Amino acid sequence: MDIKRIEKGGRGAFIIKGEDGKRLAEMTYVTAGDTGFIIDHTEVDASLRGQKVGDKLLAEAVNYAREKGLKIYATCPFALRKLSGNAEYSDVFGG
Repeated sequence: MDIKRIEKGGRGAFIIKGEDGKRLAEMTYVTAGDTGFIIDHTEVDASLRGQKVGDKLLAEAVNYAREKGLKIYATCPFALRKLSGNAEYSDVFGG
């Protein structure tokens, strides 16, 4: 499962596309200055449900944050639930 990151104009996403180029899963974000980004939405196509695709998108976001020295904030209920109170993400979770 290939996850790509796209970013333009302060908004970005971690996405998975199908063979036909259709976006099957996405975790979108908005930059928060130079120090972080806010995950605001996660959506996974029904064809991928049950495969922990949301977790894979979040792992990619966390890896990106660690590589760039950024903090992750979340308004997306899924991302907020996964990030908050999880010691594995305490180095990147900003609240």
